Amino acid sequence: MKFAVIETGGKQYKVSAGQKLKVEKMDVEIGAQFSFDKVLLVADEQKDGADTTIGTPYVADVKVGATVLSKDRDDKKIVFRYHNKNRYRKFKTHRQHYIEVEINTIG
Repeated sequence: MKFAVIETGGKQYKVSAGQKLKVEKMDVEIGAQFSFDKVLLVADEQKDGADTTIGTPYVADVKVGATVLSKDRDDKKIVFRYHNKNRYRKFKTHRQHYIEVEINTIG
């Protein structure tokens, strides 16, 4: 099975065809097809590294095709700051926007 390591939103993801994953919000419509340009590595798990391409920093002429399934916001995260002995407490929450994509093609 072929897999790739892509970079988007300052994070790296190991993806393979048919996989669904959540990535940080991008300006893409629901149902649209697009491609990830920043591919760091392409490999085949069955060949034990015989067919591995590592980019410097990115692999040339390789794109990972994806389809946008949905847009949503992640679960609420708590941001709490506290200084002892000073009665300092700050409580905030944050919900990160994301899109859910399905990986179609690698290559």
